[in-house]
Amino acid sequence: MKRETTAMTLRERQDHLLEVIASPRFLKKQGLGNEVPFFICPFLADDAVGIEQMRSKLVRQLANRGVSVLDINLYDLSVQILRKREIWDDLIAAEEGTTKDELKELLQSVLDPETNLIPEIGNRLQSETFDVLFLSGVGEVFPYIRSHNVLNNLQSTAKEKPTLLFFPGSYTHSLASGASLDLFGILRDDKYYRAFNIFNYQV
Repeated sequence: MKRETTAMTLRERQDHLLEVIASPRFLKKQGLGNEVPFFICPFLADDAVGIEQMRSKLVRQLANRGVSVLDINLYDLSVQILRKREIWDDLIAAEEGTTKDELKELLQSVLDPETNLIPEIGNRLQSETFDVLFLSGVGEVFPYIRSHNVLNNLQSTAKEKPTLLFFPGSYTHSLASGASLDLFGILRDDKYYRAFNIFNYQV
């Protein structure tokens, strides 16, 4: 019988992730049918610091097993894009006199997943050799970047290797409403169903 993710200790979650991600079955994308190899690692927002530490350890442990991880933090990537566009300093200077809605609109435009964010991720996928893609920083980029938009736009770009999204919230399924990513367990993101809960994946 599967335990609820929230009932697992950080060590138990780390051990599960290591066993799964290092397995040939996972790396060869077996048992997914025709679905894209997208996985969700849900966690409570209160566990964010522990999960961040666990993720760093996991990257090192996987490397020791010969599995290379392309580790992308969406917040860090967003800052890099803003600096590359040479608007980071202007944004910081204008922040105090800008409303939240205006700031959100500006960031959504510059960091639009389809036209800016995903192409930047795509460049990294092409330029680096890796076995698994890790995506984190979901909570830090809310509300100007929504996780379901990232995953929807990433489907055509990152389908060759497994992708694991570290998500501060829950990934719920129901017959009535389908599947959805509920950020922080409170904010119901738009429906997204083409992903698997990594803790339900067995090897």
